[in-house]
Amino acid sequence: MKNVQKGFTLIELMIVVAIIGILAAIALPAYQDYTARSQVSEAMTLASGGKVAVAEFWADRGYFPPHNASAGLAPDTSITGNYVEKVGTGNSGDNTTPGMITATMKTSGVASGVQGLKLTLSAVTTAGSVEWRCFEQSKDATKNKYLPQTCRS
Repeated sequence: MKNVQKGFTLIELMIVVAIIGILAAIALPAYQDYTARSQVSEAMTLASGGKVAVAEFWADRGYFPPHNASAGLAPDTSITGNYVEKVGTGNSGDNTTPGMITATMKTSGVASGVQGLKLTLSAVTTAGSVEWRCFEQSKDATKNKYLPQTCRS
């Protein structure tokens, strides 16, 4: 009687393990970048919330608000999120220039590439309207990949 072999050989199992390892090595960094970008999108959303208040202040008075309170916004440390420590405008928080809104990422509990990142929206007035530009304050080119597409330099 002939004995039929069932199951996989050791070589076949090693090949499968190697393929899974290669796929994991490719997928893990991509997932980490995706996670960091999603965390930065929270900063962009929270910072964007102040754009209307700052633009209205400028339209009404002809200059940008010096701090959150004058723009009618909550204190910078009150505007927070799961990954954002604070959002300030004018001289609130980390800003030194009126017409800027800065969202500061937390230094712990966030992806390592965006810890402490400061996403800034800068108001530029053109023909009676306000246009917003965004950038990362440290100008660190390695952090560009985490920023929204409109903010990448």
